[in-house]
Amino acid sequence: MTHPIFPDLKDRSIYITGGGSGIGAALTDGFLTQGAKVAFIGRSDATAFCDAMEEKHGRRPLFLQGDVTDTARLQATIAEAAEAHGPLKALISNAANDQRQKLEDYSPEDWDANQAINLKAYYFATQAAAPLMRAAGGGSIINFSSISYMMGNAGYSAYVAANAGITGMTRAHARELGPDNIRVNAVAPGWVLTEKQLELWATPEDLSAHLQRQCLPRHLTPEDIVNPVLFLASDASAMMTAQCIVVDGGVAYTG
Repeated sequence: MTHPIFPDLKDRSIYITGGGSGIGAALTDGFLTQGAKVAFIGRSDATAFCDAMEEKHGRRPLFLQGDVTDTARLQATIAEAAEAHGPLKALISNAANDQRQKLEDYSPEDWDANQAINLKAYYFATQAAAPLMRAAGGGSIINFSSISYMMGNAGYSAYVAANAGITGMTRAHARELGPDNIRVNAVAPGWVLTEKQLELWATPEDLSAHLQRQCLPRHLTPEDIVNPVLFLASDASAMMTAQCIVVDGGVAYTG
């Protein structure tokens, strides 16, 4: 997929959670295409991915190993990214876990673990990024939500609840941080066929049924999510904040 070029993103310091796999890897690739300086946190070793990105773009993303549910480590890596790449201009909170579960089988410990990755990490990433952006004169925070909460999907209600929370938190932080010229928006993808989705949950029957719900008759790939995020990180969206942008081929809609 061809990405439009946003000249203002060149050399900007960008931080992505989960930037070494799935949608996050596509985002890392997309920002490197813009000439941005990209840092990302991930649990698994991403050396091979970084090698591939360096070969492709002539610049290497900064991989900072860690778990976003470890708040101290998460916030430390955001500071490390700013130290390495200069004033932080965009935070993309992308890491999530949409593990399926049954209501009757879920324990309080399961709930806490789910919210730790799917909501708590988003809050504390913003907490760490905001003062860095304030010092830089502003920035863009982009939180990944999901259309799952708009549709009221069953089978992973803790994840659905977290994504509803992300959208509410996004609007509250947009109001709180707006005076500092920090914009806060959310992106709500539809069913994006990452390797994980294809391996675990994308049965032929479910894929066919979901495609029938879309206006556009093509399944989403990680690359479909990149351009909207580039736009929200760029000055092209300078007066957009407190919004949740749906990218799903036309399943859910707002307005």
